[in-house]
Amino acid sequence: MGLPDGSVAILLLKLGLTPALIGIATLVSRRWGPAIGGLLVALPLTSGPVLFFLAIDHGTTFATAAAEGSVAGAAAVAAFCLAYAWVGRSAPWWLAFLAATAGYLAMGIVMQPFLMGSVVLLVLVAVSAPLVALRLLPAQVPMADETAPPWWDIPARMVVGAGMVLGVTGLATVLGPQLSGLIATFPVFVTVLAVFTHRREGPSRTVLLMRGVLIGMFGSLAFFVVLAYTLIPWGIAVAFTAAVTVALVVQALGLQVLRRG
Repeated sequence: MGLPDGSVAILLLKLGLTPALIGIATLVSRRWGPAIGGLLVALPLTSGPVLFFLAIDHGTTFATAAAEGSVAGAAAVAAFCLAYAWVGRSAPWWLAFLAATAGYLAMGIVMQPFLMGSVVLLVLVAVSAPLVALRLLPAQVPMADETAPPWWDIPARMVVGAGMVLGVTGLATVLGPQLSGLIATFPVFVTVLAVFTHRREGPSRTVLLMRGVLIGMFGSLAFFVVLAYTLIPWGIAVAFTAAVTVALVVQALGLQVLRRG
């Protein structure tokens, strides 16, 4: 029996790894705080595997264009975090999510012209996005009293996360390479943690979560940039190994920043 093809592997990944990562991120957030949980879910846990299977199924040229689209998508994630943090201070979770999604789509549209130009300029703009968003995050509001989560909290997060990943990655694989890269970066894990954190723990801890996500985005950007520059000359195995290594190093630096903060 041969190895499963890309579509089967992605399906298994969605149904197995995604719920596990959602559960782990939730436990990390409860143990060490929402900012650390945000740092964890900022890693390319969805877009990384999608790019890997796109490279296997469609070749390194297609995957390189998708990686560039993911760089643009990272800038859109910054807009998502900023919009959710501000709207969520005084609005319910569903309105904050709608505003954040609108911000994501708007920034994705703004980033499209940069995909047609210099990759260096694209990277500079994308790196600037989380820096600006960190400066513009709202001040924290008073912390709400924490309550014990219901027994179904983590299972519900896992089911919602798996459903969202099925939809987002399914859409990504039928689009062109750059739109695939953009859609693949939709912050599924961030959305799940933000909505549940907002509903149970209040807007202040949601702002902390978004701060962690924005700091963690630099690791994701490093991952996408390394892929964009190395997939064609180095091949899939070496490029992804290098991208994961660089992303983890950058994420470790982000952890140090959060600890000092």
